[in-house]
Amino acid sequence: MTTARDAERQPPDPKLPAKLAAHPSVQAVLARRRAGDVASAPAVIDAAWLRELCLAAGADDAAAVRLDHPGLAGEREHALAALPGTRTLIAMVFRMNRDNCRSPARSVANQEFHQTDEQANHAARSVTRALQDAGYRALNPSVGFPQEMDRYPSERIWVVAHKTVAVAAGLGVMGLHRNVIHPKFGNFVLLATVLVDAPVSEYGQALDYNPCIDCKLCVAACPVGAISKDGDFDFFACTTHNYREFMSGFTDWAQTVADSQDAADYRSRITDSESASMWQSLTSPPGYKSGYCMAVCPGGEDVLGPYLEDRKAFMDTVLRPLQDKEETLYVLPGSHAQEYAQRRFPHKPVKEVTGGWQPPAKGPAAS
Repeated sequence: MTTARDAERQPPDPKLPAKLAAHPSVQAVLARRRAGDVASAPAVIDAAWLRELCLAAGADDAAAVRLDHPGLAGEREHALAALPGTRTLIAMVFRMNRDNCRSPARSVANQEFHQTDEQANHAARSVTRALQDAGYRALNPSVGFPQEMDRYPSERIWVVAHKTVAVAAGLGVMGLHRNVIHPKFGNFVLLATVLVDAPVSEYGQALDYNPCIDCKLCVAACPVGAISKDGDFDFFACTTHNYREFMSGFTDWAQTVADSQDAADYRSRITDSESASMWQSLTSPPGYKSGYCMAVCPGGEDVLGPYLEDRKAFMDTVLRPLQDKEETLYVLPGSHAQEYAQRRFPHKPVKEVTGGWQPPAKGPAAS
């Protein structure tokens, strides 16, 4: 029963137009407010409750980071545009099965990536729902795709940078290969982020060390030389090959179709296996061509043991099968990736592509 004191605490009914005030839904909401049946969410989210919520939803680790964290300076405007009033970002980690990711069979590795993607998206949505039901505003951007393709390629297409958030929340550190290495699970993880409009009672603390052991296996595994020993990263080499069947690669393939005079000309440019692979990526989640940097990484306490026990056996069973695999490597003409691939992996056919990064040169005007 609502006491006189409780009634005094209830906010007065808002001033509404008569037609709106007479609506049954409006009257029901106002009646609940008068009766004190509308509970207010705590001003600060309890960190222990939040962590348990994330783990119960399927995450393997989780931590919160405040939006004004120095490491998130570049994310603030994007987070606030996605959810005005954002105060906190919740980072979640989801483990992948390591040997699936290491398989030279791309169908096995890609299925692992996409299945974990789905798990992460469902978990983030579940956490968002629970926060909403508790009285907060919350939003979970996609773990991977779909993204904001209307911005491509002139602006960033992702709503929030999950890696940046995870590092700021203390769930790992970016390795030489530009993957986040979790201190326990290694880089065999996918990440999700939830935005919420309230502070949390306790935030994650950045790691004071890097789980990367500087083994350089990611350098040895990359078939297009995108990762260098000194820490440089060739974005175009990586995305041109690994993301061949994603945005820019699809654009390049579509241009090839448009430029082909007939079926015979098309088949002289694109092999049957390439056509089938592109079809598969169009009908199923798109497939990554490589991801070998992730496959060979021994960082992380749960992953490191076999590498420490027998490094030669580790390289023979994990690194060599990926290096020895015969596969087409996609490179930009005249690029370092082309030279590297031909020199380092002569048994892997190299194919020049535009990558879809620039429009094709216009031909002479038709007479």
